[in-house]
Amino acid sequence: MSDTTLGGQAGTGQPAAAEPSLHRVMGPWLLLLFIVGDILGTGIYALTGQVANQVGGVVWLPFLVAFAVAMVTAFSYLELVTKYPQAAGAALYTHKAFGIHFITFIVAFAVMCSGITSASTASRAFAANMSNAFGLGLSGGWGITLIGLGFMAIVAIVNLRGVGESVKANVVLTCVELTGLLIIITIGMMAIAAGQGDVSRVMQFKTTADGGVFWPVIAATTLAFFAMVGFEDSVNMAEETKDPSRIFPKILLAGLAITGVIYVLVSISSITLVPPEQLGEGETPLLKVVQAGAPNFPIWIFGFITMFAVANSALINMLMASRLVYGMSREHVLPPILGKVHATRRTPYVAIGFTSLLAFALITFVGEVPALGGTTALLLLCVFTVVNVAVLVLRKDTVDHQHFRTPTFLPIIGAISCAFLAGPWTGRASVQYTIAGVLIGVGVLLWVVTVIVNRKTGTAASDPLMEDIGGRGPVN
Repeated sequence: MSDTTLGGQAGTGQPAAAEPSLHRVMGPWLLLLFIVGDILGTGIYALTGQVANQVGGVVWLPFLVAFAVAMVTAFSYLELVTKYPQAAGAALYTHKAFGIHFITFIVAFAVMCSGITSASTASRAFAANMSNAFGLGLSGGWGITLIGLGFMAIVAIVNLRGVGESVKANVVLTCVELTGLLIIITIGMMAIAAGQGDVSRVMQFKTTADGGVFWPVIAATTLAFFAMVGFEDSVNMAEETKDPSRIFPKILLAGLAITGVIYVLVSISSITLVPPEQLGEGETPLLKVVQAGAPNFPIWIFGFITMFAVANSALINMLMASRLVYGMSREHVLPPILGKVHATRRTPYVAIGFTSLLAFALITFVGEVPALGGTTALLLLCVFTVVNVAVLVLRKDTVDHQHFRTPTFLPIIGAISCAFLAGPWTGRASVQYTIAGVLIGVGVLLWVVTVIVNRKTGTAASDPLMEDIGGRGPVN
């Protein structure tokens, strides 16, 4: 297996002329905002009510468990990103560890699919919040679906035109998303101080028929985990971070801790003001919290904040998904037609069309936020299981610089816990496995077609390049 670097000749595996390294401009505060911004988003805005449906008043507990699992997996990413401080990702770590093209492809395709399911979740949340913010009265069904499809079509058009993202723009978007959650926390804390709501709900469990509380919490955690994804995307900033081996570990862990605290406080505020059965109705749980705790607050303002937050997540995820498909085509593991670039816009228009059609199908035929959000979490839990194993496999690979080394027991716990949360014994809805299976099945079918074409044309799959499949991971 050959190592490849940025600037390699896509599709050939041959290195091109040496390219200058990326400018290391990110200090600790900018990196912290980037990480927090990638984790905040659709999950907490859209799924708080569905988590309450599963677990009752202790809605904060599944978010806390999800945070713990994410934190353990983050230690594995820390070792990898400081050991290989380039703009890498799960698929490249997998290839470095195992060197098997098909496994690398499955991981990359799963990451791509998680981006599409995440964006589809965001489109439903966008549509529901738009309906409430503008008083359209669309409680569900085809009304929300049509708005979601229209929104995804706009995302596809923006994607086709080409979008340039900067860290500064991320700071602005992070502030918007954070503002919405701080509004919820402030409303909740003020209501509690004024004796409103029912604080006792925060310790009320929804039990199973035999009175157990373990499995409801685990089932809710499989949904809440979606709210913690995004931290792994920060590995792509390693090459632009000052002294990444020293700065990255403490900043990534601090970012996770900050978002974990925010999510717990949002959960406590929400359940104090709105009973779990009401919080779990519909797709706009946090709007209900604002209405209950601050009825005079202009609901359209919070609706716009939520729409903006989830729209940003959808666009970033669809950009990521289309570029991953394009990159895999360049590596000859997907049909070459998916690698075509528009002559004037210079965007991968066929890959954008392919990923957009998958999103349209999910919005139309699946629709429900829990199914889409749960599928995102399922796919990423499987990817994280592989990454945790890859850390242990790569221990034999030495590098000539100091790097973070996670205690051996943490990747083992991470692999076991992620695999456990991905299993059917958690109470995860079977539709999530169906959705994930169909999506991965589409990828495998395209892989087989590509292998047949490659054999007829004498083409071989290339070792993956960072510029092709080492890009952004899904964001929340």
